[in-house]
Amino acid sequence: MSQIDLQPVKGTRDLYPEDMRVRTWLFAHWRDVARSFGFEEYDACVLEHAELFIRKAGDEITGQLYDFRDKGDRHLALRPELTPSLARMVMAKGAALALPARWFSLPQCFRYEETQRGRKREHYQWNMDIVGLGSVAAEAELIAAQVEFCRRVGLTVAASDCVGGVEPEVIWKVSSRQVLGHFLDGMGITGDRFAQVCVCIDKRDKIGDAGTTAELAKVGTTPEQAAAILRLLDVRGLDQLALHVPADNAGLVALRELHELAASFGIDHLIRIDLSVIRGLSYYTGTVWEVFAQVGSIRRAVAGGGRYDKLCEQLGGTAIPMVGFGFGDVVICELLAELGRLPALPKKVDDIVFPMSALEFPVANRIAAALRRQGRQVAVDYSGRRFKHVIERAETDGAARLFILGSNEVRDGIVVERTLGGTERQERKLPLTDFI
Repeated sequence: MSQIDLQPVKGTRDLYPEDMRVRTWLFAHWRDVARSFGFEEYDACVLEHAELFIRKAGDEITGQLYDFRDKGDRHLALRPELTPSLARMVMAKGAALALPARWFSLPQCFRYEETQRGRKREHYQWNMDIVGLGSVAAEAELIAAQVEFCRRVGLTVAASDCVGGVEPEVIWKVSSRQVLGHFLDGMGITGDRFAQVCVCIDKRDKIGDAGTTAELAKVGTTPEQAAAILRLLDVRGLDQLALHVPADNAGLVALRELHELAASFGIDHLIRIDLSVIRGLSYYTGTVWEVFAQVGSIRRAVAGGGRYDKLCEQLGGTAIPMVGFGFGDVVICELLAELGRLPALPKKVDDIVFPMSALEFPVANRIAAALRRQGRQVAVDYSGRRFKHVIERAETDGAARLFILGSNEVRDGIVVERTLGGTERQERKLPLTDFI
C-alpha cells in the first residue's frame, strides 16, 4: 500500500499544539471582548441545508459552497458563514426570544475559493450580532467591540497615539446600502437587480473599473449608468456624500448618527465614510463596513459587517432588525505575526514527576494526582530516559519543579523536589505523606 498524502486538503490547516496555543490566545480575546459588551455565546451545526445559502441575487458565496447529497438525498452544505444559521435560529425561537438579543460565536466556516495569503478554504471567525435593534447604536457598539479587540492585541487605534500625522494601523471604512439604493432607484434599478449590482461592484477592487463595467452590463446596466455608479463609489466623507443625496436620505442620516455615536466611544478618528464599501452578500440592507489594515504587506480588509434587516423575511419569516460582523482568524494572525505582535506562547506545564523505573509508576501517579488537585498542570515522565534529558525536556516544557522518585526514595518514604529554570537549582526532600 502506498503512503497516504501527509498534507491537509488544499486550503485547510492542521493545527499542531504550538498553533493551537495561538488560536486559544486569539479566541480568549474574542470571547473576553464579546462578554465585556454583554454578549452571550451560541453556535449552530456546521452542516446545514444548502438552500439556506443559495440566493437568487447570484452571491459569489453560492458558487463557493461545499455541498453534496447525503444518503437521504438531502442537499446539504458545510456552512460558508454563520449569519443565515443565526437567522434560522432566531426564526425558530419566534416570539419566545427576548429582544434585543446580543449573541456571539466562533464558528468554523468553509468556502471553496481561490486560496491566497490570508485566505483559506476553511477558517474560524468571530461573529457578534445584535438582533431586534433598529437603531444605528447597534452598529456603533459592534464597531467599538472590534476596536477594543484591536487595542488588546497591540494594534495602534487610540486617538492619543494618532497625532502628528501618525495614522492608526487599522481603520473602519463605512458606507450604507441605503445611499446606493436611493441612487440606483433613480435609475430604475430595484429589487433583485439592486442586489445583483451590489454583487458586481463589490468585485471592483479585484477586477478594476473596466471589469466592473462589464459585470454590470451582464445584469442590464448601460455604460452611462455604470459610469455614474462608479463615480458614486468614489465619494469619501460625510460632506461630500451630502452633495449626492438629499439631507433626509436614510443612509446619510444613519451615517451621521453613527459618526456621533463613534465619538461617544472615542473612536470617531477611526471612521472613514467610503462609498466603495459594498460587501458582497446580497442580504445587507443598511450600514456596511470593513476593518482595513493600513500597515504591513496585508493592506486589505481583515473583517467586515453590516445590517441585514430583511434576511429573516427572505427566508420566509418576518423581518427583524439584525446587524453583525465576521472577523476571520487567518488574516488577523498573518497581520499580527508580520508586525511582531503575536505573543510568545511556549508550552506550559507546572510540574513534572519523574519515576526512575516502572516500579515507581503507581506512586508517581498518586503524587501527580495530589498536585493536580491543587490546580497545577502536571505531567508524569514515564520515559526512563537519562536524568540529563529529563531535566532538559522539563525545562523546555516550562516546568517550575521536577519531582524525582526512585526505589530508594520510595523505600525511605520521600520524593525529591528540584526547582527548575533558575540559575541555581535547589533540591529538598518531601515526605510522601504530603501527597499520599
